[in-house]
Amino acid sequence: MKKVYVFISFFVLWNITNSYAQISSDHKVDALLGNWKIDMSPSDKSDNNYAIMIIDKVSNNSIEGTFYREGVKIREGRVNTLNSNIYGALVSGDNSGDYNTSFYLKNGKLYGSTHSLKKDFLAVWVATKEK
Repeated sequence: MKKVYVFISFFVLWNITNSYAQISSDHKVDALLGNWKIDMSPSDKSDNNYAIMIIDKVSNNSIEGTFYREGVKIREGRVNTLNSNIYGALVSGDNSGDYNTSFYLKNGKLYGSTHSLKKDFLAVWVATKEK
């Protein structure tokens, strides 16, 4: 009988801990919500090239919003909080094809890359949240 009580106690504590971890994880990803200014300028700074990312909704492991410019919806947006970090990935596109983008949040900035197969480029970027 003692083993049953130990098992039940363990099960209850595990569920409470697991629920708390999910809540804190969901709370952390809320940091992605908002308007982001993406600096896609080349490393040689030969020109300034800015884009936008607007994250309207974060739920479960998904993100919704706009990427690159107005009207370009995020498709297949995903978020992961492995190792207490926040990572995201999405697909977007225009008339020239699809763009695969991934990023991570560090010190209030997003660090990411966007890959286009049809245009044959990989853009590396940093985004700051607009206030």
